[in-house]
Amino acid sequence: MGNRHQHDVLVIGSGAAGLSLALHLPFDCRVALLSKADLNQGSTYWAQGGMAAVLHNRDTVDSHVADTLAAGAGLCSLEAVEFTVGNSRRCVEWLVDQGVDFDLREDKGEREFHLTMEGGHSHRRIIHAADRTGRAISEVLTERATAAENIEIFTHRVAVDLVARDGRCQGAYILDQRSGLVDLFQARCVVLATGGASKAYLYTSNPDGASGDGIAMAWRAGCRVANMEYNQFHPTCLYHPRAKSFLVTEAIRGEGGKLLLPDGDRFMPRFDERAELAPRDVVARAIDHEMKRLGADCVFLDISHRSREFLQGHFPTVMERCAEFGIDIAAEPIPVVPAAHYTCGGIVVDTRGRTDLENLYAIGEASCTGLHGANRMASNSLLECIVYAESAAGHIAGSLARIPDADATPAWDESQVTDSDEDVVISHNWDELRRFMWDYVGIVRTNKRLQRALHRIELLQTEIAEYYGNYKVSNDLLELRNLAMVAELMIRCALSRKESRGLHYTLDYPETLPEARDTVLLPANSTLQPQADAQQA
Repeated sequence: MGNRHQHDVLVIGSGAAGLSLALHLPFDCRVALLSKADLNQGSTYWAQGGMAAVLHNRDTVDSHVADTLAAGAGLCSLEAVEFTVGNSRRCVEWLVDQGVDFDLREDKGEREFHLTMEGGHSHRRIIHAADRTGRAISEVLTERATAAENIEIFTHRVAVDLVARDGRCQGAYILDQRSGLVDLFQARCVVLATGGASKAYLYTSNPDGASGDGIAMAWRAGCRVANMEYNQFHPTCLYHPRAKSFLVTEAIRGEGGKLLLPDGDRFMPRFDERAELAPRDVVARAIDHEMKRLGADCVFLDISHRSREFLQGHFPTVMERCAEFGIDIAAEPIPVVPAAHYTCGGIVVDTRGRTDLENLYAIGEASCTGLHGANRMASNSLLECIVYAESAAGHIAGSLARIPDADATPAWDESQVTDSDEDVVISHNWDELRRFMWDYVGIVRTNKRLQRALHRIELLQTEIAEYYGNYKVSNDLLELRNLAMVAELMIRCALSRKESRGLHYTLDYPETLPEARDTVLLPANSTLQPQADAQQA
């Protein structure tokens, strides 16, 4: 039998969102912070480009808002965009106060932030720490959280399911990967900061833990999800058999990098007047089109016209990683392909991070705030993490005194299950899932492909449910179960959108409808009444 833990707040996830929220909570609040692996292993750590914020006197909040709305293809929530951008400067100042060392530059004898340009932005507003911005933020926040006496950190823990009663979340069952036992973590408030679900695809820039755990758990607990059809494919991941989809930062295109065909021809100006600085969905579709047209394995990103000193100063991570595979980016172009990168949809929340389940919050990539709409603009995601972490922490801090302790909850019961000697089934199903998602629910879609994917996922769900009911849980089984659930939500959302908008492009409905509407799915166990824009599932 596993252990019982009691805290005021349970934070599931140790990236920028989870760490920031934990640090914003009052010092007398007992916090449990759970990490799926070791700390500094999630998506935040690997984020290269930076964080968008209005920091220069030539930039304005209105301009950042307008750029975000344009990139989101009409589907953004104006309230969410204005809320996020309006709080950007203060959140940067908070990160600096924590000790994050962003790059600076000299301007007329004064030191100021070095700001770079990325696709979709009309101003230089990307604050960064070379091309290791996520790492800089993650390491500083991890150090702060580790030193905080009120934050208890648990590593190598995988969430199984939420504990909910009478419409109120009271904790979660958590697998301890080291002991193999399932512990019960009870808390007055629970925060899902579990990241996205890009591991549903065969090729992804994300670390291994991005399996949609929080989205799947919230759905099973009765929370709405929205816009799951919007999966952002990063246009430029390193193409090499041993590179494991290493992301080549968008900032390279912001600093003048050009996309080339295998014969050296530049092609992006034919697809968009912004060329390489077009939003990611435009660039990814253009690359996908050219690769299919030519039967090419990849295209090339060329930044070799910049000096070696410039590249070493701005893109040391990319230079080092490419050099490992014999590619000198100062002298030759980088072979690149698109890869699944970011889940724009997720658990429906308000500006406080609140979900449909009382005392359950979701922040970061697991949530759907309305900021990203139909296409996330570059470097808005780290900003969203920090802004919503602060907002949710403030609401939790003001609510804790009114929330009773969790009810008595039974321990995890595995008396009827056995150890499995058929782990090959998990491996095979995992591989099949990721392959048909890549082939049928990728950058370009059709109704026929989506229907095939839905048929396959329904069969897989049946197999997974039978396996889950008979064998002890493991990390691989839990991730497969969650990925299958989230993949089904992605497919159902994609089938219900009868248009092409932003990241969702279908050959059956190539036009964009006059009115932009969210795709909202309502689980059968939801306590909410179905609304006109919500579909029962």
